[in-house]
Parts: sequence; C-alpha cells; structure tokens
Amino acid sequence: MSSAPTAERRAGGPARPDAPPRRRTVRDFLQRHWFGYAMVLPVALVLAVLVVLPLLQGVYFSLTDINDTTIANPVLDRPARYEWVGLANYLDVLSGDPAYGAFWATLGRTLIWTFACVFLHYAIGLGLAVLLNRQVRGRGVYRVLLILPWAVPVFISAFAWKYLFNSEYGLINWLLELVGLPGQVWLGQSWLALVSVIAVNVWLGVPFMMVALLGGLQNIPGELYEAAEIDGANAWQRFTGVTLPGLRSVSGTVVLLGVIWTFNMFPVIYLMTGNNPNTRILVTYAFERFFAGATRDYAIASTYGVLILSVLLVFATVHRRAMRRQGEEL
Repeated sequence: MSSAPTAERRAGGPARPDAPPRRRTVRDFLQRHWFGYAMVLPVALVLAVLVVLPLLQGVYFSLTDINDTTIANPVLDRPARYEWVGLANYLDVLSGDPAYGAFWATLGRTLIWTFACVFLHYAIGLGLAVLLNRQVRGRGVYRVLLILPWAVPVFISAFAWKYLFNSEYGLINWLLELVGLPGQVWLGQSWLALVSVIAVNVWLGVPFMMVALLGGLQNIPGELYEAAEIDGANAWQRFTGVTLPGLRSVSGTVVLLGVIWTFNMFPVIYLMTGNNPNTRILVTYAFERFFAGATRDYAIASTYGVLILSVLLVFATVHRRAMRRQGEEL
C-alpha cells in the first residue's frame, strides 16, 4: 500500500490531492509537441529563406542609396559602395515628388484599382453563387464554364484581352462599330486604360470569389430560410437577414485575400499596358525603379516595397478588429 505514493512521485504526479500542480517546463512542452514542430520546421525554414531574409534585406536596402552602380559586382571585381542614408528615402517618397513616383497620387490610383476590383469581385461572385446554389438544369456545366477564367494562366489571359482591346483590330471595337458607336483607344494614355485593366482583373478574379461564397452558402442551414419564409420574409429580407449574416465569416476572409492579391496584382497591368502612368500602381512603379531605367534604383524600389507592406498590414489589422467587433474571427 505504501508503494503507491512513491510510484506516483516517481511518475511526476502529485503525491497528495492538496499538493500544488507541478510547473510545466519547456522540455515537457517540447516532449509533448515535438512531432508537430518537426512537421512545421521544414516549412518554417523555407519561409525564412524565401520570405523573411529577402524582406529584411529589402528593409535594409531602403535605408541606403544602393543602385546598380554602387552594388557589389563580383564579375567586374567591384566592391559595394552604397552608403547608409537612414530615412531619407522615405522622406523623399512621402514628399510626393514626381521624381520618386508621385507616391500619394499613385497610392490613390492603387486604392481606386483595389476597391473597384474587390467590390466587383464580391458583388458578381455573390450573385453567381446565389444562382448556382439553386437547383437549375445544367448547374455543373455552368460551374465549369465560370471557373475557366481562373484556370487559365494570367499571362495568357492578359495577352488575349490585350488583343481584344486593340484599337485597330480588336473584337471590342469591332462590336462597337457594328452597332454604330465609335471605337476607342482602350490601352492608351487615358483613363480608359485603367477601366480596361479593371475589367480584365474582374474577369479573372470572379471565379475564386464565386467558389468561396458558394461553399459558404451551402453551409447555411436550410431551416433558417424555412423559418424566415414562415415568418413572412420576402426574398430580399431572406437575403439580407439570413444569407449575408451566414456568409459573414467567409466574406471577411475572401475580402481580405482579395484586397491583398489585388493590391499587389502586377501581371495584368504590366502585361497589358506596360509603363503607362494612367495604370501605374505602387507595385508596378516599384518594378519600374528596380528593373527599368538607365540606373536601377534598388533603394527607392525597396522603399516602395516596405511602404506597400505597411499599408497592407494596417488594412489587415483594421479589418481583423472590425471582424472581431462583429463576433467573427479570421
């Protein structure tokens, strides 16, 4: 009988019911969760090499005057000659000087591009999801056809739409002239260029939004619609009182992802319009400073990269707090 407390103490358990619980150590935690950490470790190492280290290097470059004439070049046996300038690059960019990309005007164009695309993604995607959630003939075929834009590589879609928007041989101008309307220079130096790339990006992004919202619709219990119909709610009241609240969690996630993806959407704009001031957003200007021009300005490009990350972090923080106040958690 006396050996039971001794064995319990050897096993690490409390000797008496009223004894204080033993404090867990880091060793105990690792012994319990070692398998999970072993599975996560390769992914963490890859992210550290491919994401964290370049990010830290970009932050460091944004505090220097590095460019292609001051960076180290082993081929030419040239050492690095760039210098530390502190926050000078940020002050130059945030001043709004056109020599540094007219940051505030470019930010405003980026916000217009992002808001227009995400709003249309969500509105059209929700409408299609509601239609496909009903029992209609050929629903599977419609789903496949609507997902096709998402399956086509972005660069192929961009080149195809660039041909469609061609001012001389494009199908869109041909259709306009067919009904008696004048053709337009869609991808030229006017506001139509921004409208054109927004239309293409909406065409590319609606399928993802539709699929995500359709999954959310299928998780809403049908009893809620039946109860609302018994209470006398019409179709619009059922939509606003049952459908939208039921999609709140999914909507918050897809809107956040949509804003991040659209804010950094480089291929559609650059492949269709190139270096066009009317479609220039923050990420395309950072690309121009890094890869184009007589002197490749790595410092200003890195500064834009850090500012883009900062804007998105602010939005993500505000969005998450708003979702928490509504009782949802991303």
